[in-house]
Amino acid sequence: MQKGLKYVAVTPQEWMLLRTLREVSDSALRQKLDRFMIELADFVREPRCPKVQADGVPCDSTQADCRQCLKLDELLDTLRRAALRDVPETYDAQL
Repeated sequence: MQKGLKYVAVTPQEWMLLRTLREVSDSALRQKLDRFMIELADFVREPRCPKVQADGVPCDSTQADCRQCLKLDELLDTLRRAALRDVPETYDAQL
């Protein structure tokens, strides 16, 4: 094993994502995609809803029915529809 190399178990969906990202040729667009995917995952994991709850702490739950989470959900649906516009139906079934 190479020094610093780590092995982790991934789900089939995670493997598909990794494989798809690796297939993108090295370019400025690839670098932008890499940054976007990390930033998007960070944001979805912790949306940091600005709406303060009764206890004075901002909401950090993606399960909340607030405008921020609903807007994020709608945005992700819009991106997915745009991305799948020209993709065969079999690809969508794999997700």
